[in-house]
Amino acid sequence: MTAEPDDSFHVFDTTLRDGAQREGINLTVADKLTIARHLDDFGVGFIEGGWPGANPRDTEFFARAQKELELRHAVLVAFGATRRANSVAAQDPQVNALLESGAPVITLVAKAHDRHVELALRTTLEENLEMVRDTVSHLVAQGRRVFVDCEHFFDGYRANAEYATQVVRTAHEAGASVVVLCDTNGGMLPAQVQAVTGLVLADTGARLGIHAQDDTGCAVANTLAAVDAGATHVQCTANGYGERVGNSNLFPVVAALELKHGRRVLPEGALGEMTRISHAIAEVVNLPPSTHQPYVGVSAFAHKAGLHASAIKVDPDLYQHIDPERVGNTMRMLVSDMAGRASIELKGKELGIDLGGDRALVQRVVDRVKERELQGYTYEAADASFALLMRGELQRAEGGRAGRFFRIESWRAITEDRPDGSHANEATVKLWAKGERIVATAEGNGPVNALDRALRVALERIYPQLGGFALVDYKVRILEGRYGTDSTTRVLITTTDGSAEWSTVGVAENVIAASWQALDDAYAYGLLRAGLEPQE
Repeated sequence: MTAEPDDSFHVFDTTLRDGAQREGINLTVADKLTIARHLDDFGVGFIEGGWPGANPRDTEFFARAQKELELRHAVLVAFGATRRANSVAAQDPQVNALLESGAPVITLVAKAHDRHVELALRTTLEENLEMVRDTVSHLVAQGRRVFVDCEHFFDGYRANAEYATQVVRTAHEAGASVVVLCDTNGGMLPAQVQAVTGLVLADTGARLGIHAQDDTGCAVANTLAAVDAGATHVQCTANGYGERVGNSNLFPVVAALELKHGRRVLPEGALGEMTRISHAIAEVVNLPPSTHQPYVGVSAFAHKAGLHASAIKVDPDLYQHIDPERVGNTMRMLVSDMAGRASIELKGKELGIDLGGDRALVQRVVDRVKERELQGYTYEAADASFALLMRGELQRAEGGRAGRFFRIESWRAITEDRPDGSHANEATVKLWAKGERIVATAEGNGPVNALDRALRVALERIYPQLGGFALVDYKVRILEGRYGTDSTTRVLITTTDGSAEWSTVGVAENVIAASWQALDDAYAYGLLRAGLEPQE
């Protein structure tokens, strides 16, 4: 069995505490337990679970965690503050709540900016140092490992370097295992962070960590700069969640440390789970995964320009800084009017369609894509429609014609407004399938839903596989037009058969006609996936 990363470097996750402060995130205790399990699977060293005693939810989390969490890699951390001014740590209720949480590690937040001490804590600079000293030493005496977060450290250092450094020194001398330099307002730049971290390390001899907010867009860079200066403890959140614009993003930080710095900070093989873990946590917090997030975003290794595709066809590393499989992601080729022959060939292979190196055929597909995109179609997010387009061109090149599972004679959708304010939506389709003329009518909760139901009524007897299809996403975009409301409409539909999803596109003068095109492609592609061949 491979040994776990030792204690010489810490990956500390604060998604459950600092990340949960992001606008739009509201975690239940069950959510927090689920995220903790994902983070443990990823192999972080420490999971900060919240502030027990400060709110009932976090208190319940720690109580349930003792019974329900079986962590393999991570250690659970409780967060709290130093004791109140002019009191004793051993008698402070909030400090006692930290001990009662059962967490083996406790993170204390301490003021490191002189103005914050005087204006926010309303105490003296010396009393603040005593609050740090007393609380840290008391918790260490109780058998807890203590980390100290020096809040507003970098701003405090700029205002009064001597005092900010004294806070670090006091925490270290009182027994803190790590003293964390916090860019709480997120205003620092990498060169500043690196310079200050190096100076504090030399002045205090303390083991230093870094906690960076992302208000300048530099949180990941600031974290890595601190590591370059000697910090051996990084505090991050999954997907960069956090207050205001967020925190240092866990995933690009650990990827950079492992792949760029050559520093092993996760259990062996864990990095390959990174994309899955990122998306799983996004599902729990009910936010869509960022498509353009470094390393784990669906677009992180997506290539669109024809020049890129030509090079990638020779060697994928020519336009990729790492092999995407190392972080559990995949390379994708995007098809657009920028596409060249190499893009089309690579995309065909990705979709399981071999164009056989036929330059004339590939060029016809390129020309067809450019023609269709000029009309408003987009194939970047509609792989299924593009696969059908390629399949049709390939069949024509082989002397045949593009087969269909059904031929439409006509369709119509009616929306009726009633005097009582209610609506009725009805659709009728007339089509041919396997030599049989079928007429079907259905109602729905909208004209597109009615069309979808009518199509199912018509075809499910002949193609029972359609019963397992479900529409899971529907997007409409009104494209730029010259006549106000007389504009072209583009519809993107995502369909699933329970094991995979595929997306199709339709473009027309109105949303119903565009939706019909996308539905037609969605059913055709799904039946091909089911192993059927068109006969019409």
